[in-house]
Amino acid sequence: MTPAASLAGGLGLPALRGATLAEVDAAAALQHRTDRKYLLSLDRARLLVDRLADSHHVLDLAGRRTTSYLSTYFDTERLGAWRAHVQRRRRRWKVRTRLYAEDGLCRVEVKTKDGRGATVKHALKVPTGAYGQLDADAAEFVDRVLRRADIPVSAATLSPAAEIRYVRAALADLGHGTRVTLDGSLTCHLGDRTAALAPGQVLVETKGGARPAPADRLLLGLGARPVSVSKYIVGQSLLTPGLPDNDVRRLARTHFTVDARPVPHPERTPAS
Repeated sequence: MTPAASLAGGLGLPALRGATLAEVDAAAALQHRTDRKYLLSLDRARLLVDRLADSHHVLDLAGRRTTSYLSTYFDTERLGAWRAHVQRRRRRWKVRTRLYAEDGLCRVEVKTKDGRGATVKHALKVPTGAYGQLDADAAEFVDRVLRRADIPVSAATLSPAAEIRYVRAALADLGHGTRVTLDGSLTCHLGDRTAALAPGQVLVETKGGARPAPADRLLLGLGARPVSVSKYIVGQSLLTPGLPDNDVRRLARTHFTVDARPVPHPERTPAS
């Protein structure tokens, strides 16, 4: 069974009402949002999905209810993005190229924090072959977004720092404009080393406004508590020798495993 089929079956996604990408984007695109993250066992994640079934639809892409993501993160030589996060600086940022493997869709994405601590995401569609690099158009886009956010970093100082891979299911409350994503088979790659989310674990993210959404209240009822964890930050913390210890790394050690053997690259579907 593929990781995608395993996650879809384990979460009970076939039983949910489906929604098209256009419907989800129209109701819950949320480029300006507050994210809350939780680490759950697959069994508890399925309970969450069951309890959200009356209010949420699952993103359905021509019958496919999960998507394989590949994200290459860019950072400065001194890991400025990583350090801004672990030092809890007000002006945090991330730059990445993201490939939606089955769809052959690639984007450059820049995430920043606004003055209220909410996440603001900007995206630029680029050719599939541009995944993992910042060409001239992408660099101009990155520079423009970072400059507007008063972040003193330029694309010229950035290089690929780590790759994150996972399978994602997305649920949306079409009436209230909130979303829940569930990520499984999560791996972080740096050189010949790999860190992986422990088997049977799911990273759940709620994406909504400043106030907790109904999904957050359901998660609290399941005994889950929000955690401060970033896929890229976890990957760097576990895979880069000599980085200072921090709360993120201690949390990662309880939920992730590290292996020197690289995981085979998932199949990519080229854009038509």
